[in-house]
Amino acid sequence: MREGSLEAPTRHPLDWQNPWFWDEAALEKEMERVFDICHGCRRCFNLCDSFPRLFEMIDNGPTGELDGVPKERFAEVEQACTLCDMCFMTKCPYVPPHPWNLDFPHLMLRHRAVQARKKGIGFVESQLADTDRAGRLGTFAAELINWATDETNQPMRRSLEKYAGIHHGARLPRQAGETFEAMAHREPVELNAAAPAFGKRKAVLYATCFVNFHNTEIGKATLDVLAQNGVETEVVHPACCGMPKLELGDLETVAAAARTVSAALLPWVDKGYDVVALTPSCALMLKFEWPLILPKDPDIERLSRATFDLSEYVVDIAKKHGLAEGLNPVEGGISLHLACHARAQNMGPKGAEMLRLIPKTRVAVIERCSGHGGIWGARTENFDIAVKVGRPAAQAALKNNTGHVASECPLAAEHLLQVMEKEAGETRPKPLRADHPIEIFARAYRPKEDSDDAAKD
Repeated sequence: MREGSLEAPTRHPLDWQNPWFWDEAALEKEMERVFDICHGCRRCFNLCDSFPRLFEMIDNGPTGELDGVPKERFAEVEQACTLCDMCFMTKCPYVPPHPWNLDFPHLMLRHRAVQARKKGIGFVESQLADTDRAGRLGTFAAELINWATDETNQPMRRSLEKYAGIHHGARLPRQAGETFEAMAHREPVELNAAAPAFGKRKAVLYATCFVNFHNTEIGKATLDVLAQNGVETEVVHPACCGMPKLELGDLETVAAAARTVSAALLPWVDKGYDVVALTPSCALMLKFEWPLILPKDPDIERLSRATFDLSEYVVDIAKKHGLAEGLNPVEGGISLHLACHARAQNMGPKGAEMLRLIPKTRVAVIERCSGHGGIWGARTENFDIAVKVGRPAAQAALKNNTGHVASECPLAAEHLLQVMEKEAGETRPKPLRADHPIEIFARAYRPKEDSDDAAKD
């Protein structure tokens, strides 16, 4: 048996429609096999909290080996997993095609799915994961929701913690009063006919539930950048990609979402449009997770091949056609956190590549997890762990001492800045946060006075 692997990682389809997948005895045996290999390796000790939990249980057990850990405690390891995929992508030497065939994140997902089918998904968890319904309803009461969920509104946040299990200190997304989809249709952008890519590229923007219902600024910045580069755009949001449901182990709902969204996007592909997902988690779902959940569906495969991550798309335009002139330097430099779900797309650091297209601008890259993990990091039982895991990334950003901090993941950007504030204290000047590097890129295209005003806002 050779040690480690030099080949590129290969991901096998998630065999969730096979009765074997749901067999608890088989699952327990596989967890025991994988945990024992992890115990002997321990390269992942400094990623998420799953591995420290596992190693602590082993080390504090009566035998100092996995056989001393009660199997009912295996669930504690799964509960700390955020499905970020970083152990698979960056650390584990035993991923396929290695004969040991380890896929730790998908094993945790399998455990989560088995438990969800066996015990059901809690009411609060299912409601929090129904992002489309919550987002659409929220547009009618955005001001009230933003007041109630603000972290400074401690009476309301304590009530939310009591009844919904959301930590009172976790910074939550703001609710938009108008969807990005509606705004884009109401305010069409004018294309730059002098841009090198004019007439050569057109894109349908998959708005994603986060941009559509919460941070429309990411969408506006995307429209501005693509219009400046002559790219014709359309904006659609047929449904959520299912990532929040995936995190709960609800694979059937994720498969249904894949079929719904692909049916809405493929007609645009047939008309020659590129599909651009505005957040990396959703790009990961369309490009990689859906084909692993529905591996024999030709529509899912076709959509996967047509989909770009947002940063990836701008870099692709720059390489194939060249960018429109007019980019101005960004004063103070940028600390860019590479989101785990961007790294899991195995496309290289496209966010950093994009920002480095801005002239005379320092870009410092942070390759540590922010600790947030979507809904996971806002849960009462997880928030302190999310802060602990995100501390090295926050310290790296503080050390970089840049004027801007950005992440391709909007939730990671907010959480990272919050941890930075905890580390630095309130007296240190706060850097300007961007929920996605496309916002900084859009500012770089504006005249300096307009860019400065936008940054202050």
